[in-house]
Amino acid sequence: MAPTGDERLRSLDAFRGLTVAAMVLVNNPGSWRAIYAPLRHADWHGWTPTDVIFPAFVFILGVAIPLAFGRRVARGESRARIAGHVVRRAALIFALGLLLHAVPLFDLANLRIPGVLQRLAVCYLAAGLLFLVAGARVHIAATMALLLGYWALMTLVPVPGFGAGELGKEGNLAAYLDRLVLGPHIWQAARVYDPEGLLSTLPAIATALIGVLSGSWLLSAPTPRAAALGWLVAGIAGIALGEAWGVVFPINKSLWTSSYVLLTAGLSLVLLALCHWLIECRGYRRWAAPFVLLGVNALAVFFLSSLLARLLYTIRIEKSGQLVTLHSIVYERVFAPWGATVNMSLAFAVVYVALWWSVTWVLDRRNIHLRV
Repeated sequence: MAPTGDERLRSLDAFRGLTVAAMVLVNNPGSWRAIYAPLRHADWHGWTPTDVIFPAFVFILGVAIPLAFGRRVARGESRARIAGHVVRRAALIFALGLLLHAVPLFDLANLRIPGVLQRLAVCYLAAGLLFLVAGARVHIAATMALLLGYWALMTLVPVPGFGAGELGKEGNLAAYLDRLVLGPHIWQAARVYDPEGLLSTLPAIATALIGVLSGSWLLSAPTPRAAALGWLVAGIAGIALGEAWGVVFPINKSLWTSSYVLLTAGLSLVLLALCHWLIECRGYRRWAAPFVLLGVNALAVFFLSSLLARLLYTIRIEKSGQLVTLHSIVYERVFAPWGATVNMSLAFAVVYVALWWSVTWVLDRRNIHLRV
Protein backbone atom coordinates (compact mmCIF):
# COMPACT_ATOMS: atom_id res chain seq x y z
CA MET A 1 0.00 0.00 0.00
CA ALA A 2 1.02 3.64 -0.41
CA PRO A 3 2.86 5.44 2.38
CA THR A 4 0.75 7.29 4.89
CA GLY A 5 1.05 10.77 6.30
CA ASP A 6 4.05 12.69 4.95
CA GLU A 7 6.13 9.58 4.30
CA ARG A 8 7.55 9.42 0.76
CA LEU A 9 7.56 6.30 -1.38
CA ARG A 10 11.26 5.45 -1.45
CA SER A 11 11.04 3.19 -4.50
CA LEU A 12 9.45 5.96 -6.57
CA ASP A 13 12.07 8.47 -5.44
CA ALA A 14 14.81 5.98 -6.36
CA PHE A 15 13.33 5.40 -9.80
CA ARG A 16 12.97 9.16 -10.30
CA GLY A 17 16.58 9.63 -9.22
CA LEU A 18 17.78 6.95 -11.64
CA THR A 19 15.86 8.70 -14.39
CA VAL A 20 17.19 12.20 -13.73
CA ALA A 21 20.74 10.82 -13.40
CA ALA A 22 20.31 9.19 -16.81
CA MET A 23 18.93 12.44 -18.26
CA VAL A 24 21.92 14.44 -17.02
CA LEU A 25 24.32 11.71 -18.21
CA VAL A 26 23.09 11.53 -21.82
CA ASN A 27 22.71 15.32 -22.12
CA ASN A 28 26.28 16.14 -21.06
CA PRO A 29 28.96 14.14 -22.87
CA GLY A 30 32.47 15.50 -23.05
CA SER A 31 32.21 15.48 -26.83
CA TRP A 32 29.08 15.11 -28.95
CA ARG A 33 31.25 13.46 -31.59
CA ALA A 34 32.24 10.62 -29.25
CA ILE A 35 29.23 8.89 -27.67
CA TYR A 36 28.46 5.19 -27.20
CA ALA A 37 25.52 4.11 -29.35
CA PRO A 38 23.13 3.30 -26.44
CA LEU A 39 23.64 6.87 -25.16
CA ARG A 40 22.43 8.39 -28.43
CA HIS A 41 18.83 8.93 -29.51
CA ALA A 42 17.60 6.96 -32.49
CA ASP A 43 17.94 9.12 -35.60
CA TRP A 44 14.21 8.79 -36.34
CA HIS A 45 12.17 5.57 -36.20
CA GLY A 46 13.26 2.97 -33.64
CA TRP A 47 14.60 3.43 -30.14
CA THR A 48 17.65 3.19 -27.92
CA PRO A 49 17.87 3.10 -24.09
CA THR A 50 18.28 6.89 -24.22
CA ASP A 51 14.86 7.24 -25.84
CA VAL A 52 13.24 5.65 -22.77
CA ILE A 53 14.48 8.25 -20.29
CA PHE A 54 12.23 11.26 -20.96
CA PRO A 55 8.95 9.30 -21.11
CA ALA A 56 9.97 7.54 -17.87
CA PHE A 57 10.14 10.96 -16.23
CA VAL A 58 6.70 11.87 -17.58
CA PHE A 59 5.36 8.52 -16.35
CA ILE A 60 6.82 9.07 -12.86
CA LEU A 61 5.25 12.52 -12.77
CA GLY A 62 1.89 10.81 -13.31
CA VAL A 63 2.48 8.13 -10.68
CA ALA A 64 3.18 10.79 -8.05
CA ILE A 65 -0.10 12.64 -8.67
CA PRO A 66 -2.54 10.26 -6.91
CA LEU A 67 -0.03 9.63 -4.12
CA ALA A 68 0.44 13.32 -3.35
CA PHE A 69 -3.04 14.60 -4.10
CA GLY A 70 -4.74 11.65 -2.44
CA ARG A 71 -3.04 12.48 0.85
CA ARG A 72 -4.01 16.13 0.56
CA VAL A 73 -7.66 15.31 -0.14
CA ALA A 74 -7.66 12.86 2.78
CA ARG A 75 -6.46 15.66 5.07
CA GLY A 76 -9.50 17.70 4.05
CA GLU A 77 -7.88 20.07 1.58
CA SER A 78 -10.28 21.24 -1.12
CA ARG A 79 -9.84 20.03 -4.68
CA ALA A 80 -10.13 23.63 -5.89
CA ARG A 81 -7.14 24.65 -3.80
CA ILE A 82 -5.11 21.70 -5.08
CA ALA A 83 -6.09 22.61 -8.63
CA GLY A 84 -4.79 26.11 -8.06
CA HIS A 85 -1.49 24.64 -6.88
CA VAL A 86 -1.32 22.49 -10.02
CA VAL A 87 -1.82 25.50 -12.28
CA ARG A 88 0.79 27.60 -10.45
CA ARG A 89 3.38 24.82 -10.41
CA ALA A 90 2.82 24.01 -14.09
CA ALA A 91 3.25 27.70 -14.96
CA LEU A 92 6.51 27.85 -12.96
CA ILE A 93 7.93 24.73 -14.65
CA PHE A 94 6.96 26.09 -18.08
CA ALA A 95 8.59 29.45 -17.30
CA LEU A 96 11.81 27.73 -16.19
CA GLY A 97 11.88 25.87 -19.49
CA LEU A 98 11.58 29.14 -21.40
CA LEU A 99 14.34 30.64 -19.25
CA LEU A 100 16.66 27.76 -20.13
CA HIS A 101 16.14 28.46 -23.83
CA ALA A 102 16.53 32.22 -23.38
CA VAL A 103 19.90 32.14 -21.61
CA PRO A 104 22.22 33.82 -22.46
CA LEU A 105 21.07 35.92 -25.43
CA PHE A 106 17.37 36.37 -24.58
CA ASP A 107 16.57 36.54 -28.30
CA LEU A 108 12.79 36.57 -27.92
CA ALA A 109 12.20 36.76 -31.67
CA ASN A 110 13.65 33.27 -32.11
CA LEU A 111 13.11 31.83 -28.62
CA ARG A 112 12.21 28.14 -28.75
CA ILE A 113 8.85 27.74 -27.02
CA PRO A 114 8.54 23.93 -26.71
CA GLY A 115 11.01 21.97 -24.59
CA VAL A 116 11.47 19.25 -22.00
CA LEU A 117 10.31 21.27 -19.01
CA GLN A 118 7.49 22.81 -21.03
CA ARG A 119 6.20 19.36 -21.97
CA LEU A 120 6.47 18.22 -18.35
CA ALA A 121 4.47 21.29 -17.31
CA VAL A 122 1.66 20.63 -19.79
CA CYS A 123 1.49 16.92 -18.91
CA TYR A 124 1.43 17.72 -15.19
CA LEU A 125 -1.32 20.30 -15.70
CA ALA A 126 -3.53 18.01 -17.80
CA ALA A 127 -3.02 14.85 -15.75
CA GLY A 128 -3.28 16.65 -12.41
CA LEU A 129 -6.52 18.45 -13.22
CA LEU A 130 -8.07 15.33 -14.76
CA PHE A 131 -7.23 13.32 -11.63
CA LEU A 132 -8.98 15.91 -9.48
CA VAL A 133 -12.23 15.90 -11.48
CA ALA A 134 -12.59 12.28 -12.68
CA GLY A 135 -11.97 8.67 -11.74
CA ALA A 136 -10.04 5.76 -13.22
CA ARG A 137 -12.62 4.96 -15.93
CA VAL A 138 -12.33 8.46 -17.35
CA HIS A 139 -8.52 8.27 -17.13
CA ILE A 140 -8.55 5.03 -19.12
CA ALA A 141 -10.97 6.45 -21.69
CA ALA A 142 -8.90 9.62 -22.06
CA THR A 143 -5.69 7.63 -22.50
CA MET A 144 -7.24 5.47 -25.22
CA ALA A 145 -8.76 8.51 -26.95
CA LEU A 146 -5.43 10.32 -26.99
CA LEU A 147 -3.51 7.34 -28.37
CA LEU A 148 -6.07 6.31 -30.98
CA GLY A 149 -6.90 9.91 -31.91
CA TYR A 150 -3.23 10.79 -32.40
CA TRP A 151 -2.75 7.69 -34.57
CA ALA A 152 -5.73 8.71 -36.71
CA LEU A 153 -4.54 12.30 -37.06
CA MET A 154 -1.00 11.33 -38.01
CA THR A 155 -2.02 8.71 -40.56
CA LEU A 156 -5.26 10.06 -42.06
CA VAL A 157 -5.00 13.86 -42.17
CA PRO A 158 -3.23 15.07 -45.35
CA VAL A 159 -0.34 17.51 -45.08
CA PRO A 160 -0.05 20.10 -47.88
CA GLY A 161 2.65 19.00 -50.29
CA PHE A 162 3.08 15.59 -48.67
CA GLY A 163 -0.32 13.93 -48.39
CA ALA A 164 -1.65 11.69 -45.61
CA GLY A 165 0.32 9.16 -43.60
CA GLU A 166 3.75 10.72 -44.20
CA LEU A 167 5.89 10.15 -41.09
CA GLY A 168 9.19 11.62 -42.22
CA LYS A 169 10.92 14.48 -40.44
CA GLU A 170 9.42 17.25 -42.56
CA GLY A 171 6.19 15.87 -44.00
CA ASN A 172 4.38 14.59 -40.91
CA LEU A 173 1.36 16.44 -39.52
CA ALA A 174 2.99 17.27 -36.16
CA ALA A 175 5.99 18.94 -37.85
CA TYR A 176 3.73 20.82 -40.25
CA LEU A 177 1.63 22.23 -37.40
CA ASP A 178 4.73 23.21 -35.42
CA ARG A 179 6.07 25.18 -38.40
CA LEU A 180 2.67 26.68 -39.11
CA VAL A 181 1.85 27.77 -35.54
CA LEU A 182 5.26 28.34 -33.96
CA GLY A 183 7.30 29.49 -36.95
CA PRO A 184 10.87 30.31 -35.80
CA HIS A 185 10.07 29.29 -32.22
CA ILE A 186 10.89 25.59 -32.80
CA TRP A 187 14.05 23.55 -32.31
CA GLN A 188 16.59 25.20 -34.61
CA ALA A 189 18.85 22.13 -34.71
CA ALA A 190 16.16 20.37 -36.76
CA ARG A 191 14.46 23.44 -38.30
CA VAL A 192 11.53 21.47 -39.76
CA TYR A 193 10.15 19.82 -36.60
CA ASP A 194 10.26 20.05 -32.82
CA PRO A 195 10.60 16.86 -30.72
CA GLU A 196 8.52 18.50 -27.96
CA GLY A 197 6.05 20.17 -30.31
CA LEU A 198 2.34 20.91 -30.07
CA LEU A 199 0.52 17.88 -31.48
CA SER A 200 2.95 15.30 -30.09
CA THR A 201 2.25 16.61 -26.58
CA LEU A 202 -1.17 14.89 -26.74
CA PRO A 203 0.23 11.34 -26.56
CA ALA A 204 2.75 12.57 -23.96
CA ILE A 205 -0.26 13.43 -21.78
CA ALA A 206 -1.34 9.81 -22.26
CA THR A 207 2.05 8.75 -20.86
CA ALA A 208 1.34 10.82 -17.74
CA LEU A 209 -2.16 9.36 -17.44
CA ILE A 210 -0.76 5.82 -17.56
CA GLY A 211 1.40 6.95 -14.65
CA VAL A 212 -1.70 8.25 -12.83
CA LEU A 213 -3.41 4.88 -13.30
CA SER A 214 -0.28 3.15 -12.01
CA GLY A 215 -0.23 5.35 -8.91
CA SER A 216 -3.93 4.70 -8.35
CA TRP A 217 -3.26 0.97 -8.55
CA LEU A 218 -0.67 1.34 -5.80
CA LEU A 219 -3.27 2.98 -3.57
CA SER A 220 -5.69 0.09 -4.05
CA ALA A 221 -3.25 -2.84 -4.06
CA PRO A 222 -3.53 -5.00 -0.90
CA THR A 223 0.24 -5.36 -0.44
CA PRO A 224 3.48 -3.90 -1.88
CA ARG A 225 4.15 -7.29 -3.49
CA ALA A 226 0.77 -7.22 -5.23
CA ALA A 227 1.47 -3.68 -6.47
CA ALA A 228 4.82 -4.73 -7.92
CA LEU A 229 3.29 -7.81 -9.57
CA GLY A 230 0.49 -5.77 -11.12
CA TRP A 231 2.97 -3.27 -12.52
CA LEU A 232 5.13 -6.06 -13.90
CA VAL A 233 2.25 -7.74 -15.72
CA ALA A 234 0.98 -4.43 -17.09
CA GLY A 235 4.49 -3.47 -18.13
CA ILE A 236 5.08 -6.65 -20.10
CA ALA A 237 1.71 -6.17 -21.80
CA GLY A 238 2.59 -2.58 -22.67
CA ILE A 239 5.91 -3.59 -24.20
CA ALA A 240 4.25 -6.26 -26.32
CA LEU A 241 1.44 -3.97 -27.47
CA GLY A 242 3.86 -1.16 -28.24
CA GLU A 243 6.07 -3.38 -30.37
CA ALA A 244 3.02 -4.78 -32.17
CA TRP A 245 1.55 -1.33 -32.85
CA GLY A 246 4.99 -0.21 -34.01
CA VAL A 247 4.66 -2.41 -37.08
CA VAL A 248 2.04 -0.01 -38.52
CA PHE A 249 2.75 3.15 -36.47
CA PRO A 250 6.53 3.20 -35.94
CA ILE A 251 8.07 3.71 -32.53
CA ASN A 252 9.45 7.25 -32.67
CA LYS A 253 10.49 9.53 -29.80
CA SER A 254 10.41 12.79 -31.74
CA LEU A 255 6.84 12.08 -32.86
CA TRP A 256 5.99 10.47 -29.48
CA THR A 257 3.94 7.93 -31.41
CA SER A 258 1.24 5.89 -29.70
CA SER A 259 3.35 2.74 -30.05
CA TYR A 260 6.22 4.61 -28.37
CA VAL A 261 3.89 5.55 -25.48
CA LEU A 262 2.93 1.92 -24.84
CA LEU A 263 6.48 0.61 -25.19
CA THR A 264 8.09 3.20 -22.91
CA ALA A 265 5.28 3.10 -20.34
CA GLY A 266 5.66 -0.69 -20.30
CA LEU A 267 9.40 -0.43 -19.72
CA SER A 268 8.80 2.19 -17.00
CA LEU A 269 6.30 -0.10 -15.27
CA VAL A 270 8.78 -2.98 -15.30
CA LEU A 271 11.54 -0.80 -13.85
CA LEU A 272 9.22 0.65 -11.21
CA ALA A 273 8.09 -2.85 -10.28
CA LEU A 274 11.73 -3.90 -9.89
CA CYS A 275 12.55 -0.89 -7.69
CA HIS A 276 9.42 -1.44 -5.62
CA TRP A 277 10.12 -5.14 -5.13
CA LEU A 278 13.75 -4.56 -4.14
CA ILE A 279 13.09 -1.62 -1.79
CA GLU A 280 9.58 -2.00 -0.40
CA CYS A 281 9.23 -5.79 -0.52
CA ARG A 282 12.76 -7.08 0.07
CA GLY A 283 14.07 -4.15 2.09
CA TYR A 284 17.20 -3.63 -0.04
CA ARG A 285 17.61 0.12 0.46
CA ARG A 286 21.29 0.97 0.64
CA TRP A 287 21.87 0.79 -3.12
CA ALA A 288 19.04 3.27 -3.68
CA ALA A 289 20.21 5.97 -1.25
CA PRO A 290 22.21 8.03 -3.82
CA PHE A 291 19.32 7.92 -6.29
CA VAL A 292 16.76 8.90 -3.65
CA LEU A 293 18.77 12.08 -3.02
CA LEU A 294 18.53 12.94 -6.71
CA GLY A 295 14.92 11.83 -6.86
CA VAL A 296 13.61 14.21 -4.23
CA ASN A 297 15.33 17.10 -6.05
CA ALA A 298 14.81 15.84 -9.60
CA LEU A 299 13.32 18.82 -11.44
CA ALA A 300 15.64 21.30 -9.74
CA VAL A 301 18.69 19.16 -10.55
CA PHE A 302 17.62 18.88 -14.18
CA PHE A 303 17.06 22.64 -14.47
CA LEU A 304 20.27 23.69 -12.71
CA SER A 305 22.45 21.09 -14.48
CA SER A 306 21.03 22.19 -17.84
CA LEU A 307 21.59 25.85 -16.99
CA LEU A 308 25.23 25.24 -15.99
CA ALA A 309 25.81 23.16 -19.11
CA ARG A 310 24.44 25.97 -21.25
CA LEU A 311 26.78 28.45 -19.57
CA LEU A 312 29.77 26.14 -20.09
CA TYR A 313 29.04 26.22 -23.82
CA THR A 314 28.42 29.98 -23.78
CA ILE A 315 31.42 31.25 -21.84
CA ARG A 316 34.37 31.55 -24.24
CA ILE A 317 38.03 32.02 -23.40
CA GLU A 318 40.80 33.02 -25.79
CA LYS A 319 43.20 30.21 -26.56
CA SER A 320 45.93 30.46 -29.21
CA GLY A 321 44.19 33.42 -30.76
CA GLN A 322 40.79 31.69 -30.90
CA LEU A 323 37.74 31.82 -28.66
CA VAL A 324 37.07 28.38 -27.17
CA THR A 325 34.15 27.36 -24.95
CA LEU A 326 34.81 26.70 -21.29
CA HIS A 327 33.28 23.23 -21.80
CA SER A 328 35.89 22.40 -24.44
CA ILE A 329 38.74 23.67 -22.30
CA VAL A 330 37.70 21.57 -19.29
CA TYR A 331 37.20 18.47 -21.42
CA GLU A 332 40.42 18.83 -23.44
CA ARG A 333 42.63 19.60 -20.45
CA VAL A 334 41.18 17.35 -17.77
CA PHE A 335 39.65 14.35 -19.55
CA ALA A 336 40.88 13.92 -23.13
CA PRO A 337 44.56 13.27 -22.25
CA TRP A 338 43.67 10.15 -20.25
CA GLY A 339 42.54 7.77 -22.97
CA ALA A 340 40.14 6.85 -25.75
CA THR A 341 37.92 9.76 -26.72
CA VAL A 342 34.62 7.90 -26.30
CA ASN A 343 35.58 6.70 -22.82
CA MET A 344 36.69 10.12 -21.65
CA SER A 345 33.57 11.68 -23.13
CA LEU A 346 31.54 9.29 -20.98
CA ALA A 347 33.80 10.01 -17.99
CA PHE A 348 33.03 13.72 -18.31
CA ALA A 349 29.28 12.94 -18.21
CA VAL A 350 29.69 10.63 -15.19
CA VAL A 351 31.66 13.25 -13.28
CA TYR A 352 29.01 15.84 -14.13
CA VAL A 353 26.31 13.58 -12.66
CA ALA A 354 28.49 13.00 -9.58
CA LEU A 355 28.91 16.76 -9.18
CA TRP A 356 25.16 17.28 -8.96
CA TRP A 357 24.73 14.30 -6.66
CA SER A 358 27.33 15.92 -4.39
CA VAL A 359 25.32 19.15 -4.39
CA THR A 360 22.17 17.28 -3.31
CA TRP A 361 24.16 15.40 -0.65
CA VAL A 362 25.47 18.64 0.89
CA LEU A 363 22.02 20.21 0.81
CA ASP A 364 20.46 17.12 2.36
CA ARG A 365 23.00 17.26 5.19
CA ARG A 366 21.75 20.77 5.87
CA ASN A 367 18.14 19.66 5.53
CA ILE A 368 17.65 21.74 2.39
CA HIS A 369 15.69 20.28 -0.51
CA LEU A 370 15.43 21.87 -3.95
CA ARG A 371 11.83 21.77 -5.15
CA VAL A 372 10.15 23.16 -8.21
